[in-house]
Amino acid sequence: MANFSLEAVKTLRERLGAGMVDSKNALIEADGDIDKAIEILRLKGMKGVAKREGRATSEGLVAAQESDSSATIIELACETDFVSKNEKFIALADTVINAVVAAGARTLEEALAAPAGSKTVADVITDEAAILGEKVELRRIAVVDGEHFAIYLHKTSKDLPPQVGVVVGYAGSDDETARTIAQHISFADPLYLSREEVPAAEVEKERELVTEIAKNEGKPEAALPKIIEGRLTGFFKTVVLVDQDYARDNKQSVKKVLDSAGLTLSGFARFKVGA
Repeated sequence: MANFSLEAVKTLRERLGAGMVDSKNALIEADGDIDKAIEILRLKGMKGVAKREGRATSEGLVAAQESDSSATIIELACETDFVSKNEKFIALADTVINAVVAAGARTLEEALAAPAGSKTVADVITDEAAILGEKVELRRIAVVDGEHFAIYLHKTSKDLPPQVGVVVGYAGSDDETARTIAQHISFADPLYLSREEVPAAEVEKERELVTEIAKNEGKPEAALPKIIEGRLTGFFKTVVLVDQDYARDNKQSVKKVLDSAGLTLSGFARFKVGA
């Protein structure tokens, strides 16, 4: 039997994040040589990558970082919450967001091709996935431009890394209110900043729907225009940020809060793991 100590097993686990049994078996196969054991674990992990391709990645984390004129948010996904809270996975997310921001990437393709040391982000993710033993993927990225930024990362469980993330670009000096707007977005999940951003086809589809509902309810023909417009207003309050009731005071709209604070938003992005 190979001669190795428990300290060697611990070292291997810390360096790769591998399990106790896998670490012991690799050291046995490597006759106690840690460097060789690392190669064995990596090789075995790489062989499993193809098998993992079809698996669902419903866990993970969100990470965000700002630069001089933009803020970037990413979702790094994995298969289980066990891996999502692994230090190796969290460190990987740091590596990825740093590389993506440094490269100025704005699309998923650009992010995956971004340099990360001597490799690309895609290669680093593949290597770490082999070590972690799960499918890991950079699922999406968004970049928000602006003068200033508010970043809010929310933990849905104290034992897990952030799973909801928001970045907000704004002009103005009230940083605290800007942060509360980011918190509001994390809760209210608006899809658009203003009504002008809502696609015309989506508005028309909603108009047709509420018109049909109102007619089926037997509403008077003369009252239909007012009823339809009222229900469209309700639709906009659901999907448009500035039209929403402010989460901290539902007697005020987000627009009123922004105006009172002297803030103008340039954009926002919200990611929720698995959504």
